[in-house]
Amino acid sequence: QVQLVESGGGLVQAGGSLRLSCVASGIIFSINYMGWYRQAPGKQRELVAAITSGGRINYADSVKGRFTISRDNAKNTVYLQMNSLKPEDTAVYYCNRNWRGNSNWGQGTQVTVSS
Repeated sequence: QVQLVESGGGLVQAGGSLRLSCVASGIIFSINYMGWYRQAPGKQRELVAAITSGGRINYADSVKGRFTISRDNAKNTVYLQMNSLKPEDTAVYYCNRNWRGNSNWGQGTQVTVSS
């Protein structure tokens, strides 16, 4: 079955950095769209960054210039490098994969940024 396992979350001070990883299994990773989403308490889940199978990338305006998404198809892994973190980045971060409408989510990893 499909599994997406996130790691790398934690508590960090404002201005700090974290690197999230999401390892996928049960899929042909290279052909999948991979995305990072986040959900803060009381808010809807929102797209943070995404990368297509062809390497096309898009970011939410709120993270442009601070976050970098990348993928390593040999390791079935997508990364989210987060720099210059702000308290408003605090949320549970989820990994998502999608291929022709077949979509799965990871369990999420908590990111907390203290001021």
